[in-house]
Amino acid sequence: MAGEEEKPLRGIAEAFEGLAETARAKAPSSAMEVAPFARACAHVSVLFGCLGIAFKFAEMDYVSKVDDLLEASKSISTLQSMLDLDVEHNRVREAGSHTRNLLRVKRGLDMVKVLFEQILVSEGNSLRNAASVAYAEVFSPHHGWAIRKAVAAGMYALPTKSQLLKKLNEDEASAKNQMQNYITASAAVILYVEDLFTSRQLGLDW
Repeated sequence: MAGEEEKPLRGIAEAFEGLAETARAKAPSSAMEVAPFARACAHVSVLFGCLGIAFKFAEMDYVSKVDDLLEASKSISTLQSMLDLDVEHNRVREAGSHTRNLLRVKRGLDMVKVLFEQILVSEGNSLRNAASVAYAEVFSPHHGWAIRKAVAAGMYALPTKSQLLKKLNEDEASAKNQMQNYITASAAVILYVEDLFTSRQLGLDW
């Protein structure tokens, strides 16, 4: 849709609001399908691309993992089935497994959620503090010294808040509304994905 292309932030929020309905449903029939999940996650790639060199590593890693889930959706119907297949074949933690890639994508969604939360409470035009907090909270514990150092240097090349909003074709009021919509919806989706891991004793910190 042209509207989603012109307003990528709205596309992100609306995609996750749809997923959140499934995540919040308790019926056994409410298993989350891989295809709509992966398509919603693909919307977020645009945002990583707008953040510049500091998150280039995250953009490249995130996009490749989402592409894997999109490919998996052609033969696997639900996220539950996807994890269960990897468990059955003892490949959960193997490099390139769908389960491993889902965990990495979940972290990307979490990083964007924290970034938006920080943007909403921050004053001024700089994104550096908001991005630094989001990186430190979500990605930093899983990265080695070299990547952390590169990200810290890249923070100085972040766009300003006004530059980011211009790239996203949003004014401040509409952007805040869409960011809050994503924060609320993604929280339910992230919890849903985390429950898929914890209910199978797969852990989240690897």
